[in-house]
Parts: sequence; structure tokens; C-alpha cells
Amino acid sequence: MPRYFADPTDLAGFDPAFELAYPGEFPYTRGIQPSMYRGRLWTMRQYAGFGTAAESNRRYRYLLSQGVSGLSVAFDLPTQIGYDSDHPLAAGEVGRVGVAIDSIDDMATLFDGIPLDKVSTSMTINATAIILLALYVAVGRRQGVTARALSGTIQNDVLKEYVARGTYIYPPKASLRIVTDIFAFCERDVPQWNTISISGYHIREAGSTAVQEIAFTFANAVAYVQAAVDAGLDINTFGQRLSFFFNAHNDFLEEVAKFRAARRLWARLMRDRFGATHPRALQLRFHTQTAGSTLTAQQPDNNIVRVAIQALSAVLGGTQSLHTNGRDEALALPTEESARIALRTQQIIAAESGVANTIDPFAGSYYIEALTKEIEEGANQLLARIDALGGTLAAIESGYIQRQIQDSAYKAQMAIDSGQAVVVGINRYATDDVGRIEMFSLDPALERAQIDRVGAIRAGRDPARWRSALDAVASTAKTSDNLVPPIIAAVEAAATVGEVADALRGAFGEYKEVALD
Repeated sequence: MPRYFADPTDLAGFDPAFELAYPGEFPYTRGIQPSMYRGRLWTMRQYAGFGTAAESNRRYRYLLSQGVSGLSVAFDLPTQIGYDSDHPLAAGEVGRVGVAIDSIDDMATLFDGIPLDKVSTSMTINATAIILLALYVAVGRRQGVTARALSGTIQNDVLKEYVARGTYIYPPKASLRIVTDIFAFCERDVPQWNTISISGYHIREAGSTAVQEIAFTFANAVAYVQAAVDAGLDINTFGQRLSFFFNAHNDFLEEVAKFRAARRLWARLMRDRFGATHPRALQLRFHTQTAGSTLTAQQPDNNIVRVAIQALSAVLGGTQSLHTNGRDEALALPTEESARIALRTQQIIAAESGVANTIDPFAGSYYIEALTKEIEEGANQLLARIDALGGTLAAIESGYIQRQIQDSAYKAQMAIDSGQAVVVGINRYATDDVGRIEMFSLDPALERAQIDRVGAIRAGRDPARWRSALDAVASTAKTSDNLVPPIIAAVEAAATVGEVADALRGAFGEYKEVALD
């Protein structure tokens, strides 16, 4: 039930020293840095990628020229699920929802003129994360940049694919092995790399509540941490490179409280459940993206306002980096103008609103503190339920998490359909003129050109070197050895993303979705 009023009784028994402390101090409710944005602003990391690597490279250069402080790469669906652009199942999807990356040459083109030792890159990729990381390391070598000098994040959160997105390839246990191989490799060779971005964003986009977003994200995180511990990794070392990815949704105050509750709950989970002691292993560092599911095709300029409010909640909640959606993303990929407006939204919040001058200005608010506690307790209860079911993998395999999200999504849609939940321009204040704006259009010839590039890669490589490198990937997959080095060798031998993914398919098999009642 929504709260309509808050007073001192809502904070009966509230202990600021235990619940809040100071910014930069356990349990980090008020932020992970003592000075927060007074010391350094959040990273303005605009998510982009479409068509070919050359097309996306031009957009990245434009965003960097406009003040973006970190790149965020969107990959097309074939790349996400390990199919090359010339595969029959890729037809019509090449470059549609992100950039098509098939080979080391594509990756080199994507970052042409962008020095990888000077820019931080986030890559939203999961099932094929190990291959894209290998490509990034290999392109760094081409640029003369050592792996130790690379910085950025790879999403690498495949568990949420089984419950919220569907771009999985391998069974969960094999996927966890790949995740922990990335952890171990980066700990040794790419120490500035955030090895995973555990995502609540897609869980929320699929229809979850704020409490479920936190609980199910942390359930996945617990599974990753336990797998890493079981593999012999040090919680206080790999724990420092864990990062998260959350949704900034419409309920402004709930979102602020959600981010604060998440920081506190994660610190306690890492300390009490896993025995972490290093401050950075206890700190929840997260990227935020405004809620794509709230954008409307009708009256699209309204989305600028929605995005601004959502972005402000992320800032007041203490995010470390932020992507703001384009006004036209309910219709198509954002135009250059829409991408600029989205970036300017962040820049205005940072430079003109004054909110970055005060650390956690909501601290001590009757409503916010009560809601923060309520969200933390609700998430803890769901985590206990998942533990009782046998853990995250068991909860996924039984369909429990999927059903919870589906039920919440259904209730939310019913509230909109009945008018109980208002969507401006849809079920209230609608007009006959839905609003028309210029939309981004992808040249259909780009798909043919990308397919031709894949053919050229295959025709120009050394067949013996290529075959030997792919065979090494397949044989390593059947052992406990780390998969990253042979995959780097394979992509440097011009093996394609689809070919490496197929080598792993041969070793691990493919996951079949659980049928829900």
C-alpha cells in the first residue's frame, strides 16, 4: 500500500549510527564516497550502438565531443546470442538494436581513433561476454595498450537472461563457469576492469516491483559470489570489481529509497554472509539507466520530462554512472538530436540544479528513511524465500522468479488499463495529435555489407592457425582451465564470434527455456 503521510513515529527505534552512518562509511546508505559528487560527478555514460562498427564509431566520436565521459556499447541480437551476421537466424536483425560485431576487425573499427587507455568502456553483453572481452583485450594489443591499462565494465550477468531477457546460450552451470573464468582472468591480467555488472534493470523492465528488482538482482549476485568463492577466489579481491546496473523508474521517492536500501543491504550481505572485510568489497557501485518501459510512442516529447525526473532520482540515490534514454526510443533507435538532449539532461542536473552540492540530501527524512527500511526488509524476505527453495539456480529452474515477475507485470498493466495508474498521453490527457518527430532510420544495405565483411574475414585468415585456435577453445571448455586466454588467441586468429560460441556450444550444450504453468 502506498504511504500518504509520514511523521516521527515512522522512525521509532531508528538508529542513525546503525542505519546511516556518514557518507563513505559502512553500511554506505548515504553513499560510497565521503564527498560523493562534491569530489567527482557520476560518469555520464550514454548507451549507443547500431548498424556496423563504422557507423557506431561515428556516434561514439560525436558523444565524446559533446561531453560524454564514458562509452557504453549496445550489441545487436545476433552478437548477443553468438550468431555471425551471415547466419540464417540473424537475417533481419543485423545491426538493428545494437552494433554488429563478428570479428576482431569489427572491434578494431568500433574503437578506431578512440584510445582504449584513455576511455572507460561498458559493454552490455552477457552470454557472449567472454568473447567480447577477448576482442577488447585483443584490440587493445593492436593499439599498443596492455590489458592492465584497460578500464571498463562488462555486463556478464547471464543469470538474469534466464528470467528477464532470454539472450542465453548455455545451461546455467556452464554459464557460471564462464563468469568465474572472467573473474579470475581479470583479477590477474585486467585489474582495472569491472568483471560483472549484475543487472536489475532488465528485471524491472520485465515488470518487477522495486523490491523484486533488488531481491532478484542480489539473488543472482549471491550465486555469482558463491561460485567465485567455490572456485577459490578471494572475496576481498574479486569483490572489489563487482558492479551493478539498476533501473530508475517513475516513482521518484521510491527510487531514491531503493538505491539507498540496496547499498545498505549489499554491504550487510557481503559482510555477514561471505565474510568480506575490505571496504571496496562491501560497497555497492552501480550504473543506472532511466526506464525504457515507461517511454511512450504517443506525445514523445513527454519522455524528456519522464527521463529528467528518473535521472534525478538516480542522482539523489547516489549512482556512480548514468544513461538517460532518448525521447524517441519507444519508436526507434535515438536520433543524434535525441541523444544530445538526453545527455544535456544529465549535464543540466549536474551543472544547474545544485543537487550535486549536497551529499544524500534526503538523509533523516521521515518518509525516505521509513521507505528505505521497508524496501530493505522486503528484499531480505524474498532472498530468504529463494534460499529456502535451494538458491538462485533452483529458483530459476523451478520458474519461481519468472512467475513472480510475470505476476507483477500483469498487475501493473491492469492498473494502467483500468486507469488506476495514470500514464499521461495514454490513458489521460491523450490527444488526436500523437506528436511526430524525425525518427532514426537504419540503411538496409548495412546488413549486406556486414555479411560481406564476415565472408572477407573467413577468406583472408590462416586456416591452420584458425582451426588450431578454435580446437583449443573446445578442448579447454572440457577441462577446468581458464577459457579467456584460448579465446583471445582464437579471435586474434580471426575466429568469429559465432565460431567461438559454437565451439562452446559443442562443449556445454544449449539451454532450453523452462515452461511455466
